[in-house]
Amino acid sequence: MGVILSAKEIGFAYPGRNKPIFQSVSLEIAAGEILCVLGPNGVGKSTLLRCLAGLSRPTSGHVLLDHEPIGSLSRAEIAKWLALVPQSYETVFAFPVRTVVEMGRAPHLGWLESPGTEDRESALRALRALGVEHLADAAYSEISGGERQLVQIARVLVQAPKLMILDEPTAHLDFANQARFLALLRRLARDGLAVMFTTHAPDHALALADHTLVLSPRNPPLAGPTRKVLTERVLSQTYGVPVHVVNFEGHLTCVVDDANVQ
Repeated sequence: MGVILSAKEIGFAYPGRNKPIFQSVSLEIAAGEILCVLGPNGVGKSTLLRCLAGLSRPTSGHVLLDHEPIGSLSRAEIAKWLALVPQSYETVFAFPVRTVVEMGRAPHLGWLESPGTEDRESALRALRALGVEHLADAAYSEISGGERQLVQIARVLVQAPKLMILDEPTAHLDFANQARFLALLRRLARDGLAVMFTTHAPDHALALADHTLVLSPRNPPLAGPTRKVLTERVLSQTYGVPVHVVNFEGHLTCVVDDANVQ
C-alpha cells in the first residue's frame, strides 16, 4: 500500500483572526510508517490533527485520504481508513469499558446491528494487548485518565483503521506505561499500521518516528526524516532553550542546558 494520507500546504485560521494558527504544512504518511508532530504549546498541533482527520476544514491547502479529498468522504468512509484518539475522551454515561471498546466496531456494522461474538472477543484481545483486560467490566467514567487513554487506543485497535492518529498519547501515562505504549506503537507499525502522534517529548520522536514535523512559533514548519530534522539548532529554536542531543549507548536523547536557560 502506498501513501494513506497526505496534506499539501494546509493552514488554519479562526474566523475574524488575521494570524493563522499554522500555515504551509505539508506531509504524507504510508503504511507501516510512524510520523511525529512536535512543538511547544500553542502552535496548533491538536488543530492540525483535527484537520487531517476531517473534523476541521483547513482554511488553505488540501488533505487527501487514499488519494481522495477528505472533505468528499463520509464519516463512515473516513472511519474505515483512520481513527483519531484525542487527548481526553469524556462520557456522561457509565458504560463498561468493554462496551466502549466494542464501539470501535461501529464502522464495520450495519445500521442498528449490534456487536457479535467475534467483535466482543476482538475487544477483549485489544484490552489484553494493552494490559488493561482487568478493567473490562469497570465503569469507564470511574477509571483514571491514563487508563482511559489505553481504553481509547484499544477501541481504535478493534476499529482496524489503516492510520491511527494520536494527540499526546503519553500525556496521562506513568513512566512504565509510557514505555509499554511506545513499544506497542513500534509493533503496530511493524505490522503495517501507519501511526501519527503529537508529543512534547523530542526523545519519543527520536526513539520511534521515521519522520517528524516540527511546528515552531519562530520558524516555518519543518518536516523530514527524524534524525535529520531534530538537530540541536532546530530544537533550541523551537523551544527557546538550549538543547543538546546526546548519544547514550546508541540511543539519542535530548538534554536542556540548564546553566544557560534564561
